[in-house]
Amino acid sequence: MSLLDARGLTRHFGGLKAVDGVDFDLAAGEIHALIGPNGAGKTTFVSLLSGRLPVQSGRITLAGEDITGLPAHARVRKGIAYTFQITSVFPGLSVFDNVALAVQGGRGSARDLSRAVEAALYRVGLETLRRETAGTLSYGHQRLLEVAMGLALQPRVLILDEPTQGLAAGEIGAFKALVRGLVPEVAVLLIEHNMEVVMDLAQRITVLNFGRVLASGTPDEVRANPAVQEAYLGA
Repeated sequence: MSLLDARGLTRHFGGLKAVDGVDFDLAAGEIHALIGPNGAGKTTFVSLLSGRLPVQSGRITLAGEDITGLPAHARVRKGIAYTFQITSVFPGLSVFDNVALAVQGGRGSARDLSRAVEAALYRVGLETLRRETAGTLSYGHQRLLEVAMGLALQPRVLILDEPTQGLAAGEIGAFKALVRGLVPEVAVLLIEHNMEVVMDLAQRITVLNFGRVLASGTPDEVRANPAVQEAYLGA
């Protein structure tokens, strides 16, 4: 059984069919990439999964439980964490406090909260920067801080929206190693334009185009798909 499963998800904005009857599944411990041209509906789709946008039709289940009608904060408690395409840290707070603020509602004591924060910072390699002000971090470190904020929630599903955007080559290599280290404990849904990253990390790839699934399969299957080549990858 899939960990996260979506059937027939639909979201229209007036006459624009941003997401049009999309089926998708994410297995436990899997890295599954979602790709497609700009405007294909990727961010809208993951906003439906995370509860940031309501579903107009279709059904979403997490570990067999129907979560279609749950708001975003309830889905976080169920185990879905979402890191945004644009960094959304609090620049005036410390690295530690950014992570603590993200998870404070889900920890029973100050000691439990501190342990969760420290574990998340260690996981992404920011433990030595815990007292630094977030706004003084490099862009790459701010991206890692966002991942730490997600991991501190102890998610079953981590959605990463364009995580390597703006990163230098060396930072991308370190980020790929980090993502590999998350599985099988966490299932990762990766929205990414860097095809080298996608092909290197993903076990499966789903391609969206004009709000619909154009193709889904292994990296080799997707790379060889003529429709994907024409719409996105190029010959």
